[in-house]
Amino acid sequence: MFEYPFVGFHFLVVFEIFPQVPNDFRFQEVTGLSVDINLDTYNEGGENRFVHRLPGRTKYADLVLKRGMTLVSGVTAWCIDAIQNFNYQPTNMLISLLNEDHLPVSSWYIKNAIPIKYDISGFNAEQNHIVIESLTLRYEYYTTLNLSAAVTAGISAVGDLLGGGSASVSISVP
Repeated sequence: MFEYPFVGFHFLVVFEIFPQVPNDFRFQEVTGLSVDINLDTYNEGGENRFVHRLPGRTKYADLVLKRGMTLVSGVTAWCIDAIQNFNYQPTNMLISLLNEDHLPVSSWYIKNAIPIKYDISGFNAEQNHIVIESLTLRYEYYTTLNLSAAVTAGISAVGDLLGGGSASVSISVP
């Protein structure tokens, strides 16, 4: 059975803050699930042809969430409280990509997110666009969930395609 790649329009965002209303789970767009690994360079004495480049610290991009502006939102209140009152309360979040049965196929657990920017789209009397609010969050790191099951299934599928051999993999995600 051939499986198509997942579509990116069916997802869920859950904050670990209270109170929340149903609109707090609905977002139009999520960007920023990105990590860069800095490479540290080390010179070796006597070897002048190259330098060793070893993995160092990781750097995570800012998370940007966009949605239509609503009147009541616990997440918006959390952002405004942090920005206006300097009352920063880091919170964890879960972003899940969902399949056609509304079940998560992969999830990302965001650790200690805080708001660093709150943006409202422009107003224009000549157009009838929805007002979009953008929340930019900075976080420490994220952990990908369901990765080991996905990798195991992928290796098993490749083994089946290549002649029915079996493969065994064990991957643990901290």
